[in-house]
Amino acid sequence: MVTQEQRKRQLAREKFLRQQQRRTAARRKARVRNSVIGSVLGVVLVGSLALYTSGVMKDDDKANTSAEATPSAAATSKAPDPCDKPAAGKVKTETWKKEPALSIDKSAKYTLDLATTCGKIDIALKASAAPHTVNSFDFLAGKGFFDHTKCHRLTTNGIYVLQCGDPTGSGSGGPGYTIPDENLKDKSLKSNVYPAGTVAMANTGQAHTGGSQFFLVYQDSQLPPSYTPFGTISESGMKVLKKIAAAGESTGAGDGAPNATVVINKATVTKS
Repeated sequence: MVTQEQRKRQLAREKFLRQQQRRTAARRKARVRNSVIGSVLGVVLVGSLALYTSGVMKDDDKANTSAEATPSAAATSKAPDPCDKPAAGKVKTETWKKEPALSIDKSAKYTLDLATTCGKIDIALKASAAPHTVNSFDFLAGKGFFDHTKCHRLTTNGIYVLQCGDPTGSGSGGPGYTIPDENLKDKSLKSNVYPAGTVAMANTGQAHTGGSQFFLVYQDSQLPPSYTPFGTISESGMKVLKKIAAAGESTGAGDGAPNATVVINKATVTKS
């Protein structure tokens, strides 16, 4: 017999899938429209690029062409912003056509340090289990790709994640390339649950569409094993993440921009 809680989770997953389908369709239309605009307004587009990058869009390339998806949620009350003002600096707009060549040492330990406006979130990366993903983060962090970017999405019902990694801050941006799915049979993923402390790739809902967008799980979340788990948040990092989550999201419907001003001032990958 299906319990009320199981039904609630099923409805949340179904809502999430419908949202992904709508976002994917919207992205296709946007790409067609932009290609037409680009051919007609070539020079104007260059001047408009700055607005696009600092502005408002949604994850296309999961991140990169992917509309990076995570799930959906339900109402939370608005709380005071617990975070500091962002450091001075601009988001970079460079993209690349191909995934960077694999150059990390899969036997070494790597850490991703996110110096955010809300505090430091350090993440132990799974280089041996997700080498393409860790290699991509090492490359992008080295290029300053994540610096000054907003974490644009917080979900507070059904699934409990903070989504980051989109230079446009809209959910449609990415590095210009995609990476393969990895580590989908990680031993930490049991009964289709991504446990609190997991860091995983967002995607378009289709295979091998990961880019730069990722999500941090602050509470156990029921999701299909379709999102590459590539890191684990430290205990101190979880405190920062939960502080962000406690401030709620902007729509009151459980899925929107975080009320907290979450900006990654600097992202650094370190080998040890």
